[in-house]
Amino acid sequence: MDKPAFPLEKRFRGYLPVIIDIETSGFNPKKNALLEIAAVIVELNSNRELEITERYSTHVVPFKNSELDESALRFNGIDPHHPFRMAIDEKDALELLFKPIKQAVKRNNCTRAILVGHNPAFDIAFLNAAIHRTQVKRSPFHPFSTFDTATLGGLAYQQTVLAKIAQTAGLEWDNEKAHSALYDAEKTAELFCMIVNRWQALTENNQ
Repeated sequence: MDKPAFPLEKRFRGYLPVIIDIETSGFNPKKNALLEIAAVIVELNSNRELEITERYSTHVVPFKNSELDESALRFNGIDPHHPFRMAIDEKDALELLFKPIKQAVKRNNCTRAILVGHNPAFDIAFLNAAIHRTQVKRSPFHPFSTFDTATLGGLAYQQTVLAKIAQTAGLEWDNEKAHSALYDAEKTAELFCMIVNRWQALTENNQ
């Protein structure tokens, strides 16, 4: 991609926001498998508004000896053994997503990416566990700092559940598509952009 007209180097203290959503086979990042991961990159457009520029997602093969919680699989609707999942190994999945994220960090003159998620403590714990297992070098992400759209949604729209925030904000929401990593990441990204752009407009109007 071309270098943006307005790089994000100064907007978030040198961090590039990247929205991540992860679907798993449970709640323990050391024992339960990462099954699906999506990343959505956001950048400033010519109007200095934050918008989605890139989307990536992949299904992931459960790591060896991982535990598959049936209740978690019922919740997200993923069959880890389905022949048409087209899943790839964890290391390949991370490298697939990290390459364009690193490129986006570079073209925005940022120092690294920062994970944006809905209750991101869950996502960053599974991401860090996968990085440790696969020994992927040079993760583009800050290892513990995150932006949380549940908190931002509570501030801006008085809601903390992703579906309710999205609906309150006037975004379309399809319950049938929810709990797909890419769908949830896209909706989280749309919400994050709306809140950031809304705050920017309020700040400019009050100057």
